Amino acid sequence: MVNLNLMDLDMLKEVASIGTGNAATSLSRIVKQRISMSVPTVKMPEFKNLNSIIGGNDVLICGLLVGISGDINGMIMYLMTEKSACTLVKEIMNRDRKSFFEFDEIDCSMITEIGNILTSSYLTALSKLMNYKIKQSVPSLSIDMAGAILSVPAIEFGRVADRVLFIESKFNQTTDINKDLSGFFILVPDMESKNNTNNEEVEENNEDFVDNN
Repeated sequence: MVNLNLMDLDMLKEVASIGTGNAATSLSRIVKQRISMSVPTVKMPEFKNLNSIIGGNDVLICGLLVGISGDINGMIMYLMTEKSACTLVKEIMNRDRKSFFEFDEIDCSMITEIGNILTSSYLTALSKLMNYKIKQSVPSLSIDMAGAILSVPAIEFGRVADRVLFIESKFNQTTDINKDLSGFFILVPDMESKNNTNNEEVEENNEDFVDNN
């Protein structure tokens, strides 16, 4: 099984770094502009603390949910704030959107496609670095309050996994840093998945990596 507490810290940071780099490249091609990125923030928070990290239970976000199977079973989510999603719609489709309430089917379809591309960037990094075979399901998009969206993985996997891999990726257009395209990547593995790291020494090295907030 895959135990996030036992996975190598440097390996997870490398996954985050490569995945974010791949995602930035994909975004740059899509918006046809140079994209700058910051060093991704990597945490392993408990389920109960996810909402506060993102901004609270009541903040509106869009979440792309993708099931994964193979050497790792579980789900991944790519989350975007309202501001980031509206900016993305503007940059790609030249549609002015001030809030999620103005989104139509075309906007949602575009966000789903972009989210799927970005999610694949992280999965590819994880697959190559960990030598895992991973398949992903058809993505589904939801726009709701953070508490409602994050309740899905909590209900589905909360009984078998108490922590998740959380990566905050900060993207901005190089020509305008106010155009925020940032997002959050969350990996929730089923604890029945393959375990490639049973080394007690790795667990000791990860003590500072685990977010106990």
